[in-house]
Amino acid sequence: MASIDGMNENTTLAVIIGSVREGRFGPVVGDWIADRAREHGGFDVDVVDLAGVDLPLTLPAVSPKVAGDDYPLPDGLRPISARLAAADAFVIVTPEYNHSYPASLKALIDWHFTQWTAKPVAFVSYGGAAGGRHAVLHLENVLTELHAVTIHDGLSFPNYFTSWQDGRPNDPATARYADQLLTQLSWWSTALRRARSTAPYPMPGSPALAPA
Repeated sequence: MASIDGMNENTTLAVIIGSVREGRFGPVVGDWIADRAREHGGFDVDVVDLAGVDLPLTLPAVSPKVAGDDYPLPDGLRPISARLAAADAFVIVTPEYNHSYPASLKALIDWHFTQWTAKPVAFVSYGGAAGGRHAVLHLENVLTELHAVTIHDGLSFPNYFTSWQDGRPNDPATARYADQLLTQLSWWSTALRRARSTAPYPMPGSPALAPA
């Protein structure tokens, strides 16, 4: 397989399905964007469905941002942590609950730190009239705090219960918007992967930021 600067050419993309609610629509949206990513090319897609993950809500006492590392992980979290660490990029698929995103996503994010650092994150949201945009605005703030890079173009599906049929959006133009999102995500993932391989990301307090 071709490579870029000695690296695998393909981007490992984790598509995270954030809803764990009964009767959820998330897997429909997640499977669709995962299929678009496979058709787009250049992505090795890993669909991470949080409904199959035991996410503890109680965190250890010491923040990894203070310790400069990650939390000690319960055994049940190790497999998903390894998948996040292996990912070069993320697509987070989220509904909107009470003008924000679900607790399952917050738990996943808060249990991890270095797995998000200097990696691109795109958002695909769905909901009522707002299409999940409130959830995305909150997620952008959280992921920026963890030094991830949020992608400008996202996908939002207002009133998803009437705008989808047979596992895909009714508007055929949506596929073009998805390809634009994925093209931006591919560009950022390649650029940031190359940067991470060249030098450690300069976290606050790291030697890279120390005065000369």
